[in-house]
Amino acid sequence: MSRLYGSHHRALQDRFDTRRLADRVEDFVVTTEVDDEARAFIETRDMFFLSSIDHNGRPTVSYKGGAPGFVRVLDGKTLAFPSYNGNGMYFSMGNIAGQKQIGMLFIDFEKPHRMRLQGEARVSADDPLTEIWKEAELVIRVTVSELWQNCPRYVHRYEKVKESRYVPHGARDTPIAEWKRIDALQDVLKPEERQGVDRVGGQISADEWMARVRSGDDKA
Repeated sequence: MSRLYGSHHRALQDRFDTRRLADRVEDFVVTTEVDDEARAFIETRDMFFLSSIDHNGRPTVSYKGGAPGFVRVLDGKTLAFPSYNGNGMYFSMGNIAGQKQIGMLFIDFEKPHRMRLQGEARVSADDPLTEIWKEAELVIRVTVSELWQNCPRYVHRYEKVKESRYVPHGARDTPIAEWKRIDALQDVLKPEERQGVDRVGGQISADEWMARVRSGDDKA
């Protein structure tokens, strides 16, 4: 009995005569626990892609970034990562609160190397691990159901240029998100955010912010 494949997967495997190969790949690479090698890989990543399911049953994908090691392996069956301040939508976190099934994709673009993980997640604002990540609003614990390594084929090689200035670190003040300076948003910001806007030079227009994004400005 396969852990991964359903009737639709099988139909395509049969069409292209890969059922035996697919079964062999699953037998060889799919595991249900995080071993030492996988742990070392996961805990040195500074980003991953998170898939979750919304209230309409639609899959969504989100980029999650932080300092290297911001995803922690707590034991062979459990991962944890923080949710930092974002755009106020809480889209991924709301998805998880309503539907616990998630997917995680970890990639090292320099090697290249990638690892996929499926699991069940829960979100908490009261998790004791909140204290280990500066500025974490929520903590997500993931119970691993399947984990496997993908081959590096089709993964383009990239090198990291620099870390995002918004990643929380130690005693350093994290700058307010530049898009929160947009004039049309000021009436919906929290008071402390409006104060932060004043401290960094005041409001800007949406066009100004978008121009910075398009140009690759570090301050976008």
